[in-house]
Amino acid sequence: MRRTHFLMDGLRACAAAFQFLTRLPIPVQIEYTERVFQRSAIFYPLVGFVIGLLLMVAGAGLSYVLPTMPAAVLLLAIWVILTGGLHLDGLMDTADGILSHRPREQMLEIMKDSRVGAMGVIVCVLHLLLKFSLLYTLLDTYQTGDRGSLLLLLAIVPIWSRWFMVAAIRIWSYARPNSGLGSLFRGVNSKHVTISLLVALLTTTLCICTANPTSLPSWSIVLGFMTITTLVGSGIAAYISSKLGGLTGDTYGALNELLESVLLLAVIIIVL
Repeated sequence: MRRTHFLMDGLRACAAAFQFLTRLPIPVQIEYTERVFQRSAIFYPLVGFVIGLLLMVAGAGLSYVLPTMPAAVLLLAIWVILTGGLHLDGLMDTADGILSHRPREQMLEIMKDSRVGAMGVIVCVLHLLLKFSLLYTLLDTYQTGDRGSLLLLLAIVPIWSRWFMVAAIRIWSYARPNSGLGSLFRGVNSKHVTISLLVALLTTTLCICTANPTSLPSWSIVLGFMTITTLVGSGIAAYISSKLGGLTGDTYGALNELLESVLLLAVIIIVL
């Protein structure tokens, strides 16, 4: 009986992770409590894995029927649609707050405003342009036929950006202790981070073992993704935390978006 209850808790948490982070149709009614939110964090890398696989399949299909430019635009659109723009919204709110150069409390108030400011729009446009250019380069290299399994590396990117969100929730304090959606994750602990890391390692290894698209050993690719994510993510999170006195739900989304671009850039550097 206890084992069945544990399994059902896990399935609810997994479904909650997909419902919260994606727009994939998950027809399950879930009561969202702090416990569900906290346990759902374990499955964030799995959500990234599924998103990555969908992007890989979409990229291969679009490259088959379209030239590189429109294929890259549509692939980026699919990426945004899969998440409902959730993380982009966080990036824009974070940019509006941090780049306002106001006192901490005013930054937090600006980030709560549903309206998007000039800095948010500018950062979002530049970010999407960078992401588009990286996807274009990736698809262009793929279409040459020299690296047929190259898009497997694209599938790995969302895994690690979402794992770092879990790590950031645990490591850095929350800037709004008694308000905001992010406050529901306050109970995320080291066990959740460790399990989510194991999920990230397992899904990454699965991608690489399917067909290694580079001449590098599999372990070095896994280590490279983990190291870049940890170092760059920690630098960004530490900077944001120093400005806001902690992180918020918006900054978790911003971290995810920025790390996706950084990891895409790393992929381009690896294969070219």
